[in-house]
Amino acid sequence: MRQCSLLGVARSVVYYKAHPRDDSELCCLVHKLWGEDQSLGYRMITHYLREYHGIVVNHKRVRRIMTKLKIMGIIPKRNLSKNKKPEYKYPYLLRNLLVERANLVWVTDITYLKLPHGTMYLLAIIDVYSRAILGYTISHSLEVDDYLECLRRCIARYGAPAIFNTDQGVQFTSHAWINELKKHKIQISMDGKGRWADNIWIERFWRTIKYCGIFMDGVETVKELRNSVKRFIGYYNEKRLHSSHDYQTPMKVYLESVTENSGTMFQYIYQRDVEQLAA
Repeated sequence: MRQCSLLGVARSVVYYKAHPRDDSELCCLVHKLWGEDQSLGYRMITHYLREYHGIVVNHKRVRRIMTKLKIMGIIPKRNLSKNKKPEYKYPYLLRNLLVERANLVWVTDITYLKLPHGTMYLLAIIDVYSRAILGYTISHSLEVDDYLECLRRCIARYGAPAIFNTDQGVQFTSHAWINELKKHKIQISMDGKGRWADNIWIERFWRTIKYCGIFMDGVETVKELRNSVKRFIGYYNEKRLHSSHDYQTPMKVYLESVTENSGTMFQYIYQRDVEQLAA
């Protein structure tokens, strides 16, 4: 101790002996979680380990393991949508808007899915506050009828939002779509031309479902596509943790917000519908 004091060295430095750490089990678990959802980075996997496996681990250790395994979250290339000529044009209402509850703002978009025998189109409606997917439809055409029916189902089940935001696509600027929104007294918001970031919530969801669901499943038929989308959206809503809400699932956040404002009856009806679909 006197020698350490004279040399100005802490005793812990002299007496410390490194202990070998066995990361084999944790490596297997990290690789399994990443294999199930390859969009997960080391921060998200850290929260998955804590939430679903009861393992308290530092995110730096998870990052080190992922580096060792040579795996990382998938980051897709940027893709801009094409400009369209709208029949109607409305201002963008979401700039600087603070979204503090569910059903305040819904957004939607259509994405293209190429299959060996043709192209299919997927529309999804997302609640901005919770990030929950409230409805979706898969169609072989770009006619507005299928997408309008999805909108009606969502409103019938969840009620009408205060604001609905879309891009300036021909489906969302058609007479039928605009009139349906007006019928429910919904404020209409539209992205600026070429401004994909105005609808960033749905763009992020397209990245997630494509790179972590559809592309990973290797779908080749319409039936496989429908099964893949149904499976992933169920997983996304009910199990996938979301960082924007302190790592809670989107549907949990949505139900808590709606129940707080509408009472417990809504949550009962939603749970009943989920059980009937699973039966």
